[in-house]
Amino acid sequence: MDRRQRRHSGGTVVAVGLMVGLGVGCATGCAGSGAAAEDARDAGDPVAVLHRAADLLREAGTSKASTSMEMATGGTRVTIRGKGVYDYRRQLGRLTVQLPQDPAGTAEHRPITELLAPGALFMKNRGAGVPADKWVRVETATLSDGNLVTGGATDPYAAAELLRGTRTASFVGRTEVGGAAVRHFRGTADLGAAARTASAGNREALEAAAKGFATARVPFDVYLDDQGRIRKLRQHFSFVNGQQKTAVAVASTTLLYDFGASADVRLPRSKDIYAGRIAENQPEN
Repeated sequence: MDRRQRRHSGGTVVAVGLMVGLGVGCATGCAGSGAAAEDARDAGDPVAVLHRAADLLREAGTSKASTSMEMATGGTRVTIRGKGVYDYRRQLGRLTVQLPQDPAGTAEHRPITELLAPGALFMKNRGAGVPADKWVRVETATLSDGNLVTGGATDPYAAAELLRGTRTASFVGRTEVGGAAVRHFRGTADLGAAARTASAGNREALEAAAKGFATARVPFDVYLDDQGRIRKLRQHFSFVNGQQKTAVAVASTTLLYDFGASADVRLPRSKDIYAGRIAENQPEN
């Protein structure tokens, strides 16, 4: 793998812009501020609503997920995309993560299969000298970003639990995501606060991220459907580059859809997990 995939992970980072254009000046006859105020009242207290978002995903059970992670590195914007399923009650997910083409234009890397579990990340087709039929296991609490960035995809449930640390939030307006009517909220979460109220499976990883990121503040945009379930979540992380010790802006976007979809995620057997040394900076094509 290339340099974007160091630190025992599938790469680094992502995404998609979330811009919602809201209405603008009319001379007469607009619903305007009255309708907006009514929508805001219907949306409820934004901070309280977002603190409950992860719990409502657990109630939903399962969904399909698409992820995107983007950052600028060496003057080039790098995007990593993933797609799969997630079981929120078991906190287990499976994503197929596609790394971008090398700047030199060589063939794309083979997709990496990632299994997400409480406290652990499993990767297949990791490259770096790992046999093709073996999995690499990484303890997420040992990563300075808690695997919010390292794996090239943010664990959907960890992303939702980060909203438990919402400090400030406002209701932006109503729109649609994937054909579903949603409420758009914008705010800032605190990693330390999220870690203190997170589930046992994510607590240590979020604590590591609170210490390892350049700042514990995470600006976000989130879109909730009428059941309060997250449909789209975009979060901005400030990640410290291990080589240059400089902060890198990383944007992670998660899309959730097809709630109730089958999500049979099975973790690797011990004999299928690679126990050898992982080479650094060795690409997998």
